[in-house]
Amino acid sequence: MFNSFIFEMDNQSNLEAQIDALLNVEKQMRLAGDVAGTRKAACDILQLCFEAKAWKTLNDQIVVLSKRRGQLKQAVTAMVQQAMGYIDQTPDLDTRIELIQTLNSVSAGKIYVEIERARLIKTLAKIKEEQGLIDEAAELMQEIAVETFGAMAKTEKIAFILEQVRLCLDRKDYVRAQILSRKISPRVFDIDPSKEKKKPKEGDAIVEEAPANIPSLPELKRIYYELMIRYYKHHNDYLEICRCYKAIYDIPSVKEDPEQWTPILRKICWYLALAPHDPMQSSLLNSTLEDKNLFEIPKFKSLLKQLVTMEVVLWTSLWNEFEGEFENEKSLVGGSLGDKAAEDLKQRVIEHNILVISKYYSRITLKRLADLLCLSIKETEKHLSDMVVSKALVAKVDRPMGVVCFQAVKDSNDILNSWSMNLEKLLDLVEKSCHQIHKETMVHKAALKA
Repeated sequence: MFNSFIFEMDNQSNLEAQIDALLNVEKQMRLAGDVAGTRKAACDILQLCFEAKAWKTLNDQIVVLSKRRGQLKQAVTAMVQQAMGYIDQTPDLDTRIELIQTLNSVSAGKIYVEIERARLIKTLAKIKEEQGLIDEAAELMQEIAVETFGAMAKTEKIAFILEQVRLCLDRKDYVRAQILSRKISPRVFDIDPSKEKKKPKEGDAIVEEAPANIPSLPELKRIYYELMIRYYKHHNDYLEICRCYKAIYDIPSVKEDPEQWTPILRKICWYLALAPHDPMQSSLLNSTLEDKNLFEIPKFKSLLKQLVTMEVVLWTSLWNEFEGEFENEKSLVGGSLGDKAAEDLKQRVIEHNILVISKYYSRITLKRLADLLCLSIKETEKHLSDMVVSKALVAKVDRPMGVVCFQAVKDSNDILNSWSMNLEKLLDLVEKSCHQIHKETMVHKAALKA
């Protein structure tokens, strides 16, 4: 044991002697302005510490070398990059965290190692997340604003921001998640990377290649929209959730694989049925009905067809038909449709029925309307009022008479305009009729002369 202790002491003294010799070399090269020599001397010192497994000495030397007077940027960059390669080879978690924190403090505030610092923070945040410290991981990631990094690859920037959004959603910080998500424009996913590559002009910043573990642009697109689905589910914004699923459905790799697009198309149909009636919902509904893949899932084609057809839909028969499919969604991609989804679907069916009735009736008694909707008079009034307030419908209820009027009240100008338009149409018809009569008379006279 005594002999091994002496051997360790000898190794330690040899390491210190070698480091001192290399520090002198580094000083000479640095003062002479020799970039390559300074960089090599600094990297050799780190390599010696790594080979000797002297992790504390390694951390100390990184700090010492970075703080030396007039230290060259290239030497600091090379040191940080080399030391980052040692992170995965550390003997334990504490040593790894200490090395990352040392490199983080050295690279802080230095624009020439901003990409390396961002990668270090991401690694540290991952460790914190594995330890269950979600809040700390999210705060660490929010320190870095990668959108300002000119030399970072676009895919790496997007992946970093998406990681920030994911951590915010995990800690239920939905406001910050929305702010961070707006840093990514959805149009960036539609750009063809092969057409975008251009030779850099003189003076332009050289963009680094993204690391191998960064997903491709289509994969990032899917991750982005899956995160946005999580955000919109919190707010029960069914139309936006539907648009997110539509964007995932349009990814070429998804559209080519029936196993992938079938559950996503089911989700699109459900969320279209759950979304409140408006022009955007109507447009998406009609475009989805034209999709040929919908023939593969005829039940869902039938669901959308019922919502488009101007006929009253019976809620009980609809629910009996689709209850099984509704429950099956829990085991498919994206999970359940939400806690309030069943109630909201019933609400949408009632709204659809009211809109259909308003097309066929200008006036209807409240009792008859309640009978058609299979609701009580009180519930009918409530749903009708909600639709009028949201401006989805124009209606007035005469409660003493128990009559609902679906016609908008016209002012005197509107009435006069409609009259003048009717008169114009009438005069046009009279003029066309006179012309036809005159033409027939001329033809008849010509025939008599012949």
